[in-house]
Amino acid sequence: MSFDPDHYNELSSRKTNIPGLIEFKLPVHGDNRGWFKENFQREKFLKHGLPEDFQVIQNNISFNQKKGVTRGIHAEPWEKFISVGYGTVFAAIVDLRPTGNFGAVEVFELNPGTAIFVPRGLGNSFQTLEDNTVYTYLVNDHWSPEAKYTFVNLADPELAIKWPIDLDKVELSEKDKNHPMLSELRKEYGL
Repeated sequence: MSFDPDHYNELSSRKTNIPGLIEFKLPVHGDNRGWFKENFQREKFLKHGLPEDFQVIQNNISFNQKKGVTRGIHAEPWEKFISVGYGTVFAAIVDLRPTGNFGAVEVFELNPGTAIFVPRGLGNSFQTLEDNTVYTYLVNDHWSPEAKYTFVNLADPELAIKWPIDLDKVELSEKDKNHPMLSELRKEYGL
């Protein structure tokens, strides 16, 4: 694992170019046994820009056995606090809200010392950069099969996401391979 806990000593945050999307640096404390982090502490995160109305009601974990597993781009009807329990991911977040920022992309390298807050309407995706990566996210609504999701293709040339591992060499679901292009969503929104 390439993560070095000695480089993460205090909680900090950074606003991004996409409104509401926040990157956090998390304190991680390591010693000869491994490391420990306080992954989420509401009061501390509120002081660093987390919206007050973000109330966690579900925790999800995605275990990814191989380097190169790629998932997304999915926008769910809830907000997420995303972090990594083990490994490293390249995360690409796309603004899929029908606003002036539609189609904006932000990318991150997430490891146990980083996290992001993703508002409702932003599409999230990730690619594992190590074997046995554990990707975890807190959400403020229960999963439902009736929920309306918005999808965009990972390989959309308009988004021009520079994936660290070429998409023709990664593990992808058939569903993710066949998501529509951003231009189709633009037509649906009338943009």
